[in-house]
Amino acid sequence: MNTELSGWLTDDGHCLDVRVYFEDTDFSGVVYHARYLHFLERGRTDFLRLKGIGHRALAEGAYGEPMAFAVRQMSIEFLRPARIDDVLRVETRTELLGGARIILTQRILRGDDVLIEAKVKVAVISPDGRPRRMPEAVSAILARPAASP
Repeated sequence: MNTELSGWLTDDGHCLDVRVYFEDTDFSGVVYHARYLHFLERGRTDFLRLKGIGHRALAEGAYGEPMAFAVRQMSIEFLRPARIDDVLRVETRTELLGGARIILTQRILRGDDVLIEAKVKVAVISPDGRPRRMPEAVSAILARPAASP
């Protein structure tokens, strides 16, 4: 697998570069607000992927019982617009790792300019959508810092 496609782990989280395409913009040429949700989701998914936790493995019960992560709450501040052909960096950091939830902070930047700040509460759920505790194996992986180069 090409890990550059998935971004890279940092000492305190994960970074992913994304390019803004025409399909991401509205009629004015500015990134449509809902597209930022896609960029943030990619950041969270690739963060898990590089940590060694795939959504498919979670759903298949590779860490015990089948489970999934579901966004329970999200707050977003739209600070500056992005435009077509911009290269953006999505940063993801774990703020809190609890027994049945994770709170992540995410930012989207263009260079040094912060465009988006988000706080995301993610719940651990069973296949039928009920809350459940995070398996210890998953918690241990998420708590582990990135390996030094």
